[in-house]
Amino acid sequence: MSTERSVKQFEEDRKEACRIAARLLLASGTTSPRVGGVGECTIHIIEDDCDIEDICQQLESMSDEDKAWGFFKRDAAMLRDADALLIVTSLRSLTDPSDINCNMCGKLTCEYMRESERLPKGPGTAFPGPLCTFRANNVAYAIDGIVSQARNLGIDYGVYWSAGAAAMRMGLVPRDTGFALTVAISITEKSPFRDIPLRYAEMNERTMSDRIIKRLWPQFRSIYS
Repeated sequence: MSTERSVKQFEEDRKEACRIAARLLLASGTTSPRVGGVGECTIHIIEDDCDIEDICQQLESMSDEDKAWGFFKRDAAMLRDADALLIVTSLRSLTDPSDINCNMCGKLTCEYMRESERLPKGPGTAFPGPLCTFRANNVAYAIDGIVSQARNLGIDYGVYWSAGAAAMRMGLVPRDTGFALTVAISITEKSPFRDIPLRYAEMNERTMSDRIIKRLWPQFRSIYS
């Protein structure tokens, strides 16, 4: 077996390992406990390179909408090195409060929260609150199931609320989703989600451009070949 073939085989096996791992993480996140014992979270796997790039470009676009979102560009630079993304949603926190009057959302009763005016979707809004915080917390249980399994499997991971907001903005999740977080996973020798400088997006600009070209090259090749 030639060196080139060996390297190509390693890359294919690495990608296949990530594909399998993503589904095992989905299973762990799905079966994690839920407050109230009812299903209200969904998990969506994004593993196509071009789809990941679309989310990264959405993040970069959103970074200019709010001064506090400047770090979205750094998140986008890291997510470009991810092998897959798992988007975890909360389907009932927006439309179906828990009806236990826990006051976690800041309202006296669940009925008040249900009648509250929602923030407008669009530029400057990450999540269309107010949301039922009690139900939204179930996302944390799903995330815990995912990261626990990732540790067991030896998978590098990072959790990003920015990418969850971007996925909602792009319509990649069910329509009634009120809250979403994203777990990025990678099977590489160096985790792209750890020990990252604050100005990573600027410092890594050249390699970031190389990665964009590499991800989009199959499309250009199919068009012009």
